[in-house]
Amino acid sequence: MPTSGSVGTVRLGATADYRPTRTDSAAPKPRPFDWGYGVNMVANAGTTSQLILQEAYVKGRFHQIELYAGRRRNIIGLMDTTLSSGAYAWSGNALPIPVIQIGTIGYAPVKFTRGLIAINAIFNHGWFTDGFVQNSYLHQKTLYGRLGKPNWRVKLYGGISHQVQWSGYAPGLGNDPGLSENGYLASGVGSYVNVITSRRGASAYTTNPGVISVDQGNRIGNQLGSVDVAIEFNVSAYNVMIYRQNPYETGALYYLTSIADGLNGIRLQRKQPGTSRFSVDHILFEYFYSKSQGGPEFVIEDPKRRGQTNNFNHSQYQDGWTYLGRTIGTPFLSQRTEVRPNLVSSTIANNRVSLVHVAAAGSVNQRIAWLLKLSYSQNFGTYPSPYPADINQFSGLVQVATPVSIPTLGECQLNASLALDRGQLLYNSAGVYIGLRKTITSQPVDRQRDPTTGSRMLRQ
Repeated sequence: MPTSGSVGTVRLGATADYRPTRTDSAAPKPRPFDWGYGVNMVANAGTTSQLILQEAYVKGRFHQIELYAGRRRNIIGLMDTTLSSGAYAWSGNALPIPVIQIGTIGYAPVKFTRGLIAINAIFNHGWFTDGFVQNSYLHQKTLYGRLGKPNWRVKLYGGISHQVQWSGYAPGLGNDPGLSENGYLASGVGSYVNVITSRRGASAYTTNPGVISVDQGNRIGNQLGSVDVAIEFNVSAYNVMIYRQNPYETGALYYLTSIADGLNGIRLQRKQPGTSRFSVDHILFEYFYSKSQGGPEFVIEDPKRRGQTNNFNHSQYQDGWTYLGRTIGTPFLSQRTEVRPNLVSSTIANNRVSLVHVAAAGSVNQRIAWLLKLSYSQNFGTYPSPYPADINQFSGLVQVATPVSIPTLGECQLNASLALDRGQLLYNSAGVYIGLRKTITSQPVDRQRDPTTGSRMLRQ
């Protein structure tokens, strides 16, 4: 939950999705070429007033290949995006980073397999805002595969995500020749090749600007991601998904020294919403563990001692894996600005965590939608700055939403939320949100929502 709130919020947005073209048949046929856009702004009034551009992008498609530019919300990884505690590397917790991206729209079937195999992939280049390092870039790519046709009862998934913050100028490292070249970090075409391929800096490209000793022994930039696997199957009226995300930041996962760490989840969801007075349609249980990190030592010459990955922290990019003050990955790896003063250390002050997360969603009388999230964590700090015993934390969230009819405004949605933090890691706090949402649609007869795009769930 945010450590400070606002007394009033106004959100305005406009989107245009891809359009299918109607034919003589009853089912619309998607156009091979199309374009769309999205803009979402938030104005907060409180102790500090803010105007935030949450999303602003334009996009174009050719069949299931999409190119877009701008800031667009996204969640990366195999998981339940609605109720999860957060994907490890890219959870949607921070504002989106502006990128230029090419990729598939969802899972694109590989034609010669007749839909048996489908691929979901992206490749992008983005721009971080200035912090400890100025003018740094984002490189991101993902590749996920699905084995099984969409209508099969059992489907298997697997894939990997790869994120890198690289290049830039760090004035604070100007006097440290082991970490920078007069403050400049690895850049240039050769370094970019090493970033994409995740090769070490020690290569034919070591004459590039900013490539110094730490890059030659390690990969260039702050590199991290996850290797994911999942299985999805139908049981009677329910869809079940079991998944695991294996995080990586150094060679620890490759040598299996950090294999204990990861996000594990099981999701049970009704295929059709329940019709009872009180319906539970969606249940999730997750267990996240990052305490191992391959052990307390990092010895590059010894694969069995390739530990202390110090997740989300980095010696060059000392803001950690954050963007505009928010953790990009799972929010349960806490920043020093969030924890109690006696627990402050590096930017990500708490990255050794054991977390149990339970969530559910459903409806009352098929009219009032409800959602519940409960999380309990044991927190151990970092290997360099371990916490004392019994730093435990409980976080809870309850949300309800119901349609209402208001004179002048017409049909709207009334939303209410209650959030609570109690424990020894964060300050005890509670927050309440009450909001009214009005959606205005403008769709000519020949415009419909493209069934291939799906919806993207936003993390609250």
